[in-house]
Amino acid sequence: MTKTMPRTGQQYSISCGDYEAVITELGATMRKVTYQGKNVIVPLGPDDPVTCCHGQLLVPFPNRIAAGTYEFEGTTYTLPIDEHDRNTAIHGYGYRAFWKLESLSETSVTQSWRPPFLLGYPFNITVYATHEITEDGLKITVTAENNGDVDAPWALAIHPWLDNGFNGYGDEIDGQNAQCRLTVPAETHVTVDENLIPTGTEPVAGTKYDLNSNPLLTEQPFDDAWTDLKHDADGTVTATFTRPDGLVIKVGGDETITSFQVCTGTGFPAYMHPAGTAVEPQTAYANAFNTGKDLIVIKPGESSTTTLFIKAEQH
Repeated sequence: MTKTMPRTGQQYSISCGDYEAVITELGATMRKVTYQGKNVIVPLGPDDPVTCCHGQLLVPFPNRIAAGTYEFEGTTYTLPIDEHDRNTAIHGYGYRAFWKLESLSETSVTQSWRPPFLLGYPFNITVYATHEITEDGLKITVTAENNGDVDAPWALAIHPWLDNGFNGYGDEIDGQNAQCRLTVPAETHVTVDENLIPTGTEPVAGTKYDLNSNPLLTEQPFDDAWTDLKHDADGTVTATFTRPDGLVIKVGGDETITSFQVCTGTGFPAYMHPAGTAVEPQTAYANAFNTGKDLIVIKPGESSTTTLFIKAEQH
């Protein structure tokens, strides 16, 4: 009997120094990232279902679009609803597709995806994703090229579930996350309605959403966005997740990153509750295709590039 391909497709193993990673053909997804043998993100097997967007690249939009409908440059577009209880389209479509291998080496893999002609997103783009490991960690470079003759709306995020080091299951994960610390260098919290669609913003000062001073994650649940980020002099911005075992995980990106989404998974069904916390650098937060907030518009013949990173230190 011929051995079948893993459900997540080809498995691209890359490594350098203390880091190893496995990137899959399905969705250009990070299935595993380790540092000195410790899980940096919650790992998945090659045939495991990818629940809760484990390690996925969210393109051409992250998070939710209200009612799956948006207006862009005078035209209304309707996307399929795939989060039915909230009546939203969520996390784009790149994670559903098998990406084409462009190049592979011991330390990096480049894949590409060209969306099919979707009525809800008919724009003629090609997306390239390079995952590269260096001595300093995992670098992810995502470039979208507009091959068409009209402007294309664009936003992205990565969705790593940062491993809390406990390998817990179900509701016990909340208590384990509460022993971890998280810094998100942001001045503003995004308020949302019952469908997690933004309604406005508020200062973080004096609220549980002030994560500037590396607090313990005792104020769960979180499934929220933070914006007005504090970028460093080199243009990068970093969120820092610290585990009780001394592993410090840093996630962030370049000047195109305008927000972070954080999700603790509180209340999720046990089988789909990752043993950690999602910390997601985004170029735009939810419903950007409607609001235009931080939306990137790629002109015909032009491209947009975002560089992101995941790195770790053992303290």
